[in-house]
Amino acid sequence: MSIRRTTRSVRKRPAPDRRPARPRPHARCARPTRLARPRRVAGVLLSAAAVLAATACTGGTPRTAQTALGDVPGEIVVASGRDVTGKGGVRQQLIDAWNREQQRKNTGFHARLVELPGSADEQRSQLLGALQSGSARYDVVNLDVTWVPEFAEAGLISPLRSTLVDRDVIPSVAVTARWHGTVYAVPFNSDVGLLFYRRDHLREAGVQQTDLAHGLTWQQLRSLGDTLEAHPPQGFDKTWTTQLDAYEGRTVNAVEAFASATDGFRLVDDSGHFTAEERQLEDGIAELRRRADTPYTLTSAFTSREDGSLGDFAAGRTAFVRHWPYVYRTLHQRFTTDQLGVAPLPGRAVLGGQNLAVTKTSSRQRKAAELVAFLTGPSSERCLLDAGFAATRISAYTDDDVTCTAVGGGASASPSRESTDRMPRDSAGRPAYARSILLPALRTAVQRPRTPLYGAFTQTFAAELEPLFSADPPSDRALARRLYQALREVLPN
Repeated sequence: MSIRRTTRSVRKRPAPDRRPARPRPHARCARPTRLARPRRVAGVLLSAAAVLAATACTGGTPRTAQTALGDVPGEIVVASGRDVTGKGGVRQQLIDAWNREQQRKNTGFHARLVELPGSADEQRSQLLGALQSGSARYDVVNLDVTWVPEFAEAGLISPLRSTLVDRDVIPSVAVTARWHGTVYAVPFNSDVGLLFYRRDHLREAGVQQTDLAHGLTWQQLRSLGDTLEAHPPQGFDKTWTTQLDAYEGRTVNAVEAFASATDGFRLVDDSGHFTAEERQLEDGIAELRRRADTPYTLTSAFTSREDGSLGDFAAGRTAFVRHWPYVYRTLHQRFTTDQLGVAPLPGRAVLGGQNLAVTKTSSRQRKAAELVAFLTGPSSERCLLDAGFAATRISAYTDDDVTCTAVGGGASASPSRESTDRMPRDSAGRPAYARSILLPALRTAVQRPRTPLYGAFTQTFAAELEPLFSADPPSDRALARRLYQALREVLPN
């Protein structure tokens, strides 16, 4: 099978950062830091320095100054990607709750949510461009966990109180809030790879044990695939599907394979320097090759993203799909617990999620930080969990006294304001799998590389792995050698 990709278009470089926020009579240019040599990947010239640092002094007047007593009353704009819980979803409902509180206290502040269009990569480019050029006024930005080092290093977001990320935040999630020991963002909603499966397909194939919540290995999954192949249910094609198109989904699947192949595997150290060995890359490529083996992997997985893989699974073309927690609620609008199951992903699973940060250009930084504290507090996290997101706080999963008070209807409230909620829940109103499967998966999840050059890394990583999915793939050793050299050029080492 040969899969060809079209070359991605070249993104415009973000305009220079126009800071500082306060007037200075003799502002000096900040010298851009040379972090890595530019590299051409799939026709795209990657220049980390051009993305991360302003390259020229700019004049102009500052934004509205703060008063001596604090922030200027007015609107706080929150920029975020699409809310997967639907129109008028839980994020908007939480902001509405904060606005009601401000109105009751007559503070003169209110918040407005702006949803950015496009993919995650496109949203990142929009935010970088807007914050560096001042073309849009955002006070709070909802960043993918992999973007925090980049935005912090570029001076686009402000340091926050360390107390906002306390011991209640899941330790693996709390790591994503800091860069060089400073808190720059607060975990809002988390994410982790999970394995969803069709119990009805397994029964039709003659499998007696259809409760896989305790977990299984990749070899056991392949064994179940052999059984399904011998006795295929109606509409069944291959064992499993995932997201292997040339975008962030491929990076996530590959990092999961690499981390599963080598205990303690890390591509970079805490400072973002490349530390992986060529042999480790070779072992990871071999594991990814096994997972993408065509006898078990749906053909469309190689061009699939989240929506495509979910559609194939829901249509019955596979019995298993690697996906994110939000589809637990989505799938249960169509399937019953007798038809659908969820289990930990075999091997290691990658941590995802989004963190809230306050922009350096905001004229309402104190009040914006207050809004962030409200949106990420225990009650709000419980609301996010009840709506289908993965909460970032342990108490949302374990403490029955922590309830959703901000959103009307509590745990039974549908994020899309639907009259019927079919998602299975435990006796305390949480998603039924939250405490037993989701929380343990988040605790043991692995990080993607934490580096200010993440955008350059993920484009290089996904592009260099492309030959693995071609009709005539190179050997593991040859591909590992090419990947090793490419990553050394993109990342400091």
